[in-house]
Amino acid sequence: MDALMKQWTPNLYLYRDKFIQSLQATFEMFWKAGSIAFVIGLFFGILLVVTKKDGISKNRPVYQVTNLLINIFRSIPFVILLIFLIPFTRALMRTAIGVKGAIIPLVFGTVPFYTRQVEVALSSVAPGKIEAARAMGSGTWGIIFRVYLHEAVPELIRVTTVTAISLIGLTTMAGAVGAGGIGSFAINYGQNQYNQDIVNVCVVVLLIITFILQSFGTALARRTTNRSLFPKRRYGKDA
Repeated sequence: MDALMKQWTPNLYLYRDKFIQSLQATFEMFWKAGSIAFVIGLFFGILLVVTKKDGISKNRPVYQVTNLLINIFRSIPFVILLIFLIPFTRALMRTAIGVKGAIIPLVFGTVPFYTRQVEVALSSVAPGKIEAARAMGSGTWGIIFRVYLHEAVPELIRVTTVTAISLIGLTTMAGAVGAGGIGSFAINYGQNQYNQDIVNVCVVVLLIITFILQSFGTALARRTTNRSLFPKRRYGKDA
């Protein structure tokens, strides 16, 4: 293995320890920011669907405020958002650089996108099923968990996959401005030092990660079509 690396990627071999550290940093940013963004984005996506004009719990002020905030943060380019959030990130995390300093901007950059994806996925649920649940006496929470989430599981998996792939790209961009990870490694040790083999390997690694995420998400969505991660229950009174 060492002989192959020396032959095909000599510069990467020299910085192999840094390369491993950059991979670890990328995965750390991905899992930490992704976990937080998943919970917050799912919450806001459900909130938008439930409180919209024809939602099951219409609330115009809540919908308009949430919708406005999502639109504002979604319209800001991520690189600008990184800079804009530096004071807030430093106050909350005690640093604005490295992996720790990248988590907050990554969450802010991912949540608006994922919220819209969740909103679209839940909005695809047939209105007839919601009305049927209401007719059987199911309350707001029952409709959310037993109708919206129950019926939208495959689509939610698909949009989560798309968001995860997008997050990988954001971690790379964050690395380019001091957060570490693959992006930082490719620029500092590849582009800046004219080591094309390092750049090539970083691109291949990102392609492999993207392929794995997409394949896993597609397979899981296919398996859950006509099934559900939530147990089937009757639409009786529950809230």
